[in-house]
Amino acid sequence: MATSDSNMLLNYVPVYVMLPLGVVNVDNVFEDPDGLKEQLLQLRAAGVDGVMVDVWWGIIELKGPKQYDWRAYRSLFQLVQECGLTLQAIMSFHQCGGNVGDIVNIPIPQWVLDIGESNHDIFYTNRSGTRNKEYLTVGVDNEPIFHGRTAIKIYSDYMKSFRENMSDFLESGLIIDIEVGLGPAGELRYPSYPQSQGWEFPGIGEFQCYDKYLKADFKAAVARAGHPEWELPDDADEANKAFLGCKVKLAIKVSGIHWWYKVENHAAELTAGYYNLNDRDGYRPIARMLSRHHAILNFTCLEMRDSEQPSDAKSGPQELVQQVLSGGWREDIRVAGENALPRYDATAYNQIILNARPQGVNNNGPPKLSMFGVTYLRLSDDLLQKSNFNIFKKFVLKMHADQDYCANPQKYNHAITPLKPSAPKIPIEVLLEATKPTLPFPWLPETDMKVDG
Repeated sequence: MATSDSNMLLNYVPVYVMLPLGVVNVDNVFEDPDGLKEQLLQLRAAGVDGVMVDVWWGIIELKGPKQYDWRAYRSLFQLVQECGLTLQAIMSFHQCGGNVGDIVNIPIPQWVLDIGESNHDIFYTNRSGTRNKEYLTVGVDNEPIFHGRTAIKIYSDYMKSFRENMSDFLESGLIIDIEVGLGPAGELRYPSYPQSQGWEFPGIGEFQCYDKYLKADFKAAVARAGHPEWELPDDADEANKAFLGCKVKLAIKVSGIHWWYKVENHAAELTAGYYNLNDRDGYRPIARMLSRHHAILNFTCLEMRDSEQPSDAKSGPQELVQQVLSGGWREDIRVAGENALPRYDATAYNQIILNARPQGVNNNGPPKLSMFGVTYLRLSDDLLQKSNFNIFKKFVLKMHADQDYCANPQKYNHAITPLKPSAPKIPIEVLLEATKPTLPFPWLPETDMKVDG
């Protein structure tokens, strides 16, 4: 039975649920508000704190540069508010389709794809010249080739328009979290392992640095380094400005590339852009960078255990989660997370709870280590099937440390304050200091708040 105890409430970790990918469809229509309302009320009755939704660039700015249409999303947000849930909004600047779990197809705006028809190098490119149209290459971040705007300006304008058009929802406290998409699948990485190009697990993926803009960046960098003979191998500042002063948290998602983690070269992580080795921490510098933006690091694969992975993949999801979360806590930032694949079993839920409070609950106050929140992937008929939903409700209760749903986040130290300006840039040598490997914090062997305990 749920209770309400002020000390135990400090162990409360809020739970959010991702909405379906196509809740607003590719034609910018909120298709089934009545059906969704019924589902949202079920989530609210189960004690769920809020929901997360992709706000697709390819839908909102579909008709042309700066031609934004927020009407369908405003209707969706209004419904979420009426159902008593809070909202995490993802600024989704990537294509939906071609990644694990993608069941709908939402390309990036057609007017951008049209520019790509005459300039193929706006897209990430592998060594064989294959272009990936999921997301614009970071090589064009500062290139004014999109009707006079750079990619960064496009993203900035989009987020400012979101703020202006959703100001009432921001002011009312409905929107508590803005996650800024920084790559394919909304993750801070390169599109090194696209299923649409034939990648299969546990392939190491391919480097994606062969568009002309990134090749030019590389040449300039090696010249500055005094090694012009080097060859290629065979940021969130604008988001802070856009939402400055809003009572909202910024977040980015870091991908859980757990395959080949137990091999010395960490090949799959490297091709995706994570320079993580046995003697070099590739994730803590990201956490240190986020600290200046007052942002949350959102990590995935919380549900996975090493023993569930095929032995030939040399996977280490448990060790990877421990490394990334520990790095975030050591940098004194908030860390959040989600599961990578839909799971409805006690083993997966218990693993998520363990990662959310790796040293257990504290009966006398806040736990030593605690995640800022966990988002469950995702709302579906399967989740709401009776036996699946019953165990999910137990999961929510255990995440809440056996406490009643709490509508006041101040009671569990989650008050949302106005977003402060970014701190000064961190010198590169200070960022690189964070690459020194350190042992992760100790984890309990299993959670002390089992759903089947």
